[in-house]
Amino acid sequence: MPLFYRCAPQVQGFFTASEPLARRHAWLEREAEVLPVSRQCELLGLARSTVYYRPVASSSEDDVLKRRLDELYTAQPFYGSRRMTAVLRREGYTVNRKRVQRLLQELGLQAIYPKANLSTPHPAHRVYPYLLRDVPIVRPNQVWSSDITYVRLAHGFAYLVAVIDWYSRKVLAFRLSNTLDGTFCQECLEAALALGQAEIFNTDQGSQFTSLAFTSRLEAAGICISMDGRGRALDNVFVERLWRSVKYEDIYPNGYATLLDAKQGLTRYFTFYNEERPHQALKYRTPAEVHADVVHLNQGIVVH
Repeated sequence: MPLFYRCAPQVQGFFTASEPLARRHAWLEREAEVLPVSRQCELLGLARSTVYYRPVASSSEDDVLKRRLDELYTAQPFYGSRRMTAVLRREGYTVNRKRVQRLLQELGLQAIYPKANLSTPHPAHRVYPYLLRDVPIVRPNQVWSSDITYVRLAHGFAYLVAVIDWYSRKVLAFRLSNTLDGTFCQECLEAALALGQAEIFNTDQGSQFTSLAFTSRLEAAGICISMDGRGRALDNVFVERLWRSVKYEDIYPNGYATLLDAKQGLTRYFTFYNEERPHQALKYRTPAEVHADVVHLNQGIVVH
């Protein structure tokens, strides 16, 4: 006699909700022909969803895939989910496109240009126009820009925000966070403003940058606010190039384990980036050297 029917007295007369869940699950006869599983669940006080549930892939496996997707996206930001899936399969991962789409969505990545969609717009926040189309960038502190990207850790990801000067490529400030609330972006802005002031500040349309706390601070400082057009990743191209350098030259090789490790490592890297690393676009000068031109410009002397 099937187990469920042997347990009929407990089910129909003496069963209570205090009966252990595991024991009630053990009473189920999934192959029973007489009594459907749905009716058994009703008698046993079980949710049908728990009966049909199948475990999803472990988070550790998803973390491995996310790390590889992050690498692929940084190298080939034009790859969509189909091509990402094909590459992963060629590398031996057992994945389908639906899973890759989910992981890309969790990472906030979309195949348009090198742009991570980490910031979601807030419908109640004001969006400012883009002010920099065809504007020549000719001096330090003319335009500052900010953006957010992922920093992969041994177990999961953190979020990195930075403020960069467009003319010199100098990283004026950065902050790390394990959440996407706007506080760490505001702290980064304050750190940059402690060093000077821009004429125009450019960001994307994410809620961290369109918040009243962020925009009012810029307006109070007399800074014009510019925001990228939706889907126009290259409006903020200098920050996108910075993220590529940071990931290939520091984050990927070092494989930081914790948020503290990443903070210490990135502090060293940005010091190197600003003061030692020559940039081809700057005629092999460093960002710190070029940013210092503002002093000479104020004195009427242009340094080449």
